[in-house]
Amino acid sequence: MLRAALTAAVVLLAIAAGARGASVFYIRGGGDGHGIGMSQYGAEGYALHGADYRSILAHYFPGTALATIGPQRTVRVLLGTGPASFSGATAAAGVRLQPASTYEVTTAGGKLRLRTGAGQTLGPFTAPLIVSGPGPLHLSGHGSYRGSLQFAADGSGGVQIVDAVGLDDYVRGVVAEEMPASWAPAALEAQAVAARTYAVTTTVRAGGYDLYDDSRSQVYGGVGAETGATDAAVAATGGQIVTYNGTPAVTYFFSSSGGYTESIQDAWPGATPEPWLRGVPDPYDGAAGNPSHSWGAQMSLAAASAKLRGLVKGSLIGIRVVRRGVSPRMIAGTVVGTRGQTTVSGAQLQSVFGLDSTLAAFTTITTQDPRGRLSGTIFPPPGHGAVAVQAFTGGRWRTVAHAGVSAAGGYGAMEPAGRYRIVDGSLTGPVVTVP
Repeated sequence: MLRAALTAAVVLLAIAAGARGASVFYIRGGGDGHGIGMSQYGAEGYALHGADYRSILAHYFPGTALATIGPQRTVRVLLGTGPASFSGATAAAGVRLQPASTYEVTTAGGKLRLRTGAGQTLGPFTAPLIVSGPGPLHLSGHGSYRGSLQFAADGSGGVQIVDAVGLDDYVRGVVAEEMPASWAPAALEAQAVAARTYAVTTTVRAGGYDLYDDSRSQVYGGVGAETGATDAAVAATGGQIVTYNGTPAVTYFFSSSGGYTESIQDAWPGATPEPWLRGVPDPYDGAAGNPSHSWGAQMSLAAASAKLRGLVKGSLIGIRVVRRGVSPRMIAGTVVGTRGQTTVSGAQLQSVFGLDSTLAAFTTITTQDPRGRLSGTIFPPPGHGAVAVQAFTGGRWRTVAHAGVSAAGGYGAMEPAGRYRIVDGSLTGPVVTVP
């Protein structure tokens, strides 16, 4: 403990002493999303490497099997609230309608009414007012939907609009909203099964509906989202869901893992561990030109400190991640300042810096004001013995030496007059001039 405290003190003093120098703050990470369950880019990568949808799902949801449920079971999806008008219907609560006509739904005294284009009022009706037709119904301002539309008062003078649709028809409206329709058939099929399972395992059971039509559940676009490729994926997997020990299993999915998915209890501290929602390697996450497989940013230490306002004690030195999940996404870290440390969660750091995921690391490279010697610190200490020293000569940067790095992160090298920077892997320190 004493040695660790002394090491930390040396680092703090070294960086504080270098305040007259320059610093660069780096963030390096990968992935996009919570990291739990199926990586969509990874699924595409597996498909491009010859895997079928069964093996893709078995990889991302270990220990699971597939089962079949009725593809025509009804799910109720909230499409919105507010003004409502529709066309394409032939019946509303037993009243015959003209499919070519547009009808407006209004509320009064807790009852629902229909108003025709000619101004005729039909009703009153008790909620839910169920409207159906022989084909998709068109909802003004929203799109076209299979199944029936159900209307109820929303409690604020408007109308709640719900699509009651068969499960597989619902999935037809989801797959292309959640994954590019141009992707490999096996990836689309895996997405179809994951979406179908997610729909039946995450119902919100709110007043009059089971699911939202956005990312609070999964994105649902109705008929307008259907494509030939995604319809084929739904048909090829008709009614299939993922189960664990015979029970439907929640099938979380997300965009990109950065190379490893995460266990649910590590991604969401406090969540109950689930055997099928544990982190697994994701070797093909970089497929399809995935722009989120790896990413990074750099800024001045002052800019980083401004983002961390309220969390920095004294002057910012850097950020140390102290606990990671298996992926290894950040669970907890410390914001280290010259006057102490502040404990933060990985989710806080993601929010502060606007990161796509919690799979990230932070590095501060400080070079002190040179006085005949190139020296500075790397925080957190890199854990290896040397960094490259580069000089700007002949119009470009050339490695001219290597500088040792201490256990506390300090480095130093005697160099003749010139412009220099140090390089630690892919990270470069600030450019300084040795007089």
